[in-house]
Amino acid sequence: MNIPFLDLKRIPVGIQNELVRTFRRMLEEGVFSGGKEVNLFENNIASYLNIPDFVSCSNGTDALEIALRLLNIGPGDKVAVPALTWVSTAEVVKLTGAELVFVDTDQDGLIDLDKLIELPLDHLKAVIPVHLYGQIAAMEKLCKWSKEKGIKVIEDAAQSFGAKLGNKASGAWGDIGCFSFYPTKNLGALGEAGGIFCKDEELMLRARQMINHGQSYRDKHEILGKNARIDSIQAAFLNVMLNYFDQWQIQRKELAKIYLEELSEIKALKLPLNCLQSQHSLHLFTLQTPLRDELRAILLENGIGTAVHYPQIIPKMKPYHDGKSYPNAQKISQQTLSLPLNPFLTKKEVLYISRFIREFFKNQKTSFAIL
Repeated sequence: MNIPFLDLKRIPVGIQNELVRTFRRMLEEGVFSGGKEVNLFENNIASYLNIPDFVSCSNGTDALEIALRLLNIGPGDKVAVPALTWVSTAEVVKLTGAELVFVDTDQDGLIDLDKLIELPLDHLKAVIPVHLYGQIAAMEKLCKWSKEKGIKVIEDAAQSFGAKLGNKASGAWGDIGCFSFYPTKNLGALGEAGGIFCKDEELMLRARQMINHGQSYRDKHEILGKNARIDSIQAAFLNVMLNYFDQWQIQRKELAKIYLEELSEIKALKLPLNCLQSQHSLHLFTLQTPLRDELRAILLENGIGTAVHYPQIIPKMKPYHDGKSYPNAQKISQQTLSLPLNPFLTKKEVLYISRFIREFFKNQKTSFAIL
């Protein structure tokens, strides 16, 4: 078998045809910026997440930068972010001129709230929790603490669309929620796309202005903005994809259940045991092992693609290096391997992958501890 980590050419033919019809209709209408598809997309997302409003934008990175600017965060301010995340979370803080304060993660890769609470509060203006792999951080505890301390919460929900804690969706807990609809995400466009939700209605109005050159309407520039509008064609594609999101989550969890059942007896593996929970919007199936690189090489030799999210923690990267230690985040970055998990895989393929993983560990002469 040849099983890529993710092959978007596998989108079912029926959905491909629906996307083609959507593109053809938009060509006939000739509206490629703004328009009814963007309005429909924003209404659809707001309804799905049970939030009062939603502002679409160009991508998840722009969403995070706009969130910081909406809160007037800049030079002299500090922003706390987890040491383990995609680079955008830290990148946008630097772009605003604010100072990064990294926080170690727990064993699941989520920001460690106990370590966050221990931070000095001088000039700390915001924290950006990242809902990594589709699991949602402990937002009740975080929001209670941040409110008491007067610190803003910007949720990085790029990997957690659809995740819930209680009856509230990820991205709806903090002051601002930021979303990505990059093609590889649970809800993905056929290109770049993102979005923003602000609890404060005035901030929502400013977000709409900021993504469109600071305009309240054509040629009425009231604040400093940028060009961060979503492409209408991507909004239209996402309107199609959203119809399949729930079913695709069911399929992802069915496949994840097979992985868990097939790999549960391997002591040298730490599996994502919480990934089947209802509040988890399953994005990545990650396992942890000290033999990550060796396992990955064997799987590749047998036609099985994998990915590493993420091979280096942010505070060890050249633009962000701070010389401090983040042991949990570092360990996760060195031991985590993402297995193929998407609604276009078959159960047969997941069983095939699982078999090679079992055989790999069966052939290891040394027992490795992972905790």
